[in-house]
Amino acid sequence: MSSQDSGGRLYGLMAEFEAPTALIAATEKARSAGYRKLDAYAPYPIEELVHALGHHHSKLPMMVLGGGIVGCLAGLGLQVWVNAFVYPLNIGGKPVLSWPAFVPVTFETTILFASLTAVLGMLVLNGLPTPYHPVFNVPRFSAASRDRYFLCIEAADPRFHVEGTRQFLEGLGPSEVSEVEY
Repeated sequence: MSSQDSGGRLYGLMAEFEAPTALIAATEKARSAGYRKLDAYAPYPIEELVHALGHHHSKLPMMVLGGGIVGCLAGLGLQVWVNAFVYPLNIGGKPVLSWPAFVPVTFETTILFASLTAVLGMLVLNGLPTPYHPVFNVPRFSAASRDRYFLCIEAADPRFHVEGTRQFLEGLGPSEVSEVEY
């Protein structure tokens, strides 16, 4: 019994809570019950909620480091290639490969590649741009940006069964449990 229970159009079930502490407690109970494909929505960031959802550390810092290293090598490599092989100039008897002259450009390309990797990596890892998400089909979800807190268990979760998950969510004391359809 999974997403086919509603004709394959069910994204999941969403519970609405009136307090952030109730949302955190419900999220912890859902995780301890074995649900892994779930998400929580609140009008502001809640640090405890991140831990309750079981989010791990992001891959973004390593991606930015890799982008910075590539930028450093690209900037330095371009300068060495141009100054030593393509267009070598002997100006005042100075060496062709004078590394102190390469530092500013190398630094700037490192920063450029790292920052571009940060922006593009953030977009990719967050799945952006996402102009549409099924949770917006729940009429009460507009309150998530004002004063309500929501927990959504996705139908893609291996433990998801429409009736069993609904009973589980209702046992957490929400003000309402809604079906989220595509």
